[in-house]
Amino acid sequence: MSVQIGIIGGSGLYDMAELKDREEQTLTTPFGDPSGPYIVATLRGKRVAFLARHGKGHRLNPSELNYRANIFGMKLLGVEWILSASAVGSLQEKYQPTDLVFPDQFIDRTRGRISTFFNNGIVAHVGFAHPLSHHLAALAAACAKEAGATAHLGGTYVCMEGPQFSTLAESQLYRSWGGDVIGMTNLQEAKLAREAEIAYATMALVTDYDCWHPDHDSVTIDMIIGYLTANVKMAQEVIAKVVERLNVSDRDPAHTALKSAILTHADAIPAAIKRDLAPLIGKYVQ
Repeated sequence: MSVQIGIIGGSGLYDMAELKDREEQTLTTPFGDPSGPYIVATLRGKRVAFLARHGKGHRLNPSELNYRANIFGMKLLGVEWILSASAVGSLQEKYQPTDLVFPDQFIDRTRGRISTFFNNGIVAHVGFAHPLSHHLAALAAACAKEAGATAHLGGTYVCMEGPQFSTLAESQLYRSWGGDVIGMTNLQEAKLAREAEIAYATMALVTDYDCWHPDHDSVTIDMIIGYLTANVKMAQEVIAKVVERLNVSDRDPAHTALKSAILTHADAIPAAIKRDLAPLIGKYVQ
């Protein structure tokens, strides 16, 4: 049974009693090693690959993540759909702790992170006006509401560098820009998934209000962990429902993102690049 659905998030996401026939797959890629082994298992009749984004024991900070290896590894497994889960802060009153937000836009506030597979002899420009899969996000939001979560479909995710949190001035600026939630990881995943022709959606788990909120200073680590624990339990239920209902044969615009994106003439692409990127470009470049 092929693996067509990938889940990226914390290691707690695959601590699910429903998972059967678990196996660890350790992969290497032309871009180095992923954050850890992929846990491949059967969930509600489908094979799913889980990856702990920050590694075992949460040892990698957002700026240290090998985003290219993480997404390339999913491609090697045959994944065509990725649902990502991550903790975020809320930039708007209406998004409360334990809410789930399924954004449709990003604002990039990262610095110097490598977020393309295409360099060193090959150039490609994929469309990114609509950076997330509406089909997958809408399905996940519907599943979340059925599971009893307060779920919001749409919104703008501000991706900051970290690992420090925002200053008050920055938090207020992001609110003035129309930002809805703020996190540190999902933008690079979305860019690389698009280049890999994988449909990608984000499930943002609200754990607290960002520092703009007047009650922010009363928030404790214990409170955030409590909200995160509640969110993980809900996220597990949402993931199971999405896996059950997603028709993996459905097509998303992301699945043909490279069709007219590669600018470099095939004869000018170095042989080593053709070999390394074959899982991505093999159907377009010989």
